[in-house]
Amino acid sequence: MSSIKKMINKFLLYLIFLITINGCVGTSSQGLFGTGVSVAIDPRSLGTQIDDNIMQKNLTARLLLVDKKYLLSVNTKVLDGRIFLTGKVDDPEEKLKITKMAWETKGVRSVRNNLNIKEEFNFKQSAKDLLITSQLRTALVLNKNIKSTNYNIDTYKKKIYIYGIAQSKDEQKQVIEEGKTIPGVERVIASILLIDDLRIQKN
Repeated sequence: MSSIKKMINKFLLYLIFLITINGCVGTSSQGLFGTGVSVAIDPRSLGTQIDDNIMQKNLTARLLLVDKKYLLSVNTKVLDGRIFLTGKVDDPEEKLKITKMAWETKGVRSVRNNLNIKEEFNFKQSAKDLLITSQLRTALVLNKNIKSTNYNIDTYKKKIYIYGIAQSKDEQKQVIEEGKTIPGVERVIASILLIDDLRIQKN
């Protein structure tokens, strides 16, 4: 009986979810997550759709508590527990802060940060920064003690910004040390959480 009641409750939440989505996007053809896929044929389970919607609302609410400008400048999407961030921020520190908030969201499985920094484009500096990022990415891939896919790397004016999740304190330390060995780097700024610190939702 408890399982039947649970299914009924999830179904009711799903109906509310559909009404909310329809009320927000009207007759837009973009569908869920702007992919053109309608809710009716969404490949995710009903429970996953509800969980993703709750995660997205919680993260958005936290961002607005920090600064209401994020309502327009930062977009959050959640798909199967994976958070996608897009939009523009003023500086790398702000990008780092938002990434950390995303990782702290209950139930998160991964974070993909595609936030851009507002500033005039400088080709020469951007080329140097890109080289530093590529060198560090290669170093992490070659280090067998590091799970390189768990990290996002940005370089901004010779400063490396690393954010992601480490399997252990030793891995966390090695990632930072790898950044410090890259030629031309002035500073390494890391926001690396330990896997044990994540509030991963248990099914």
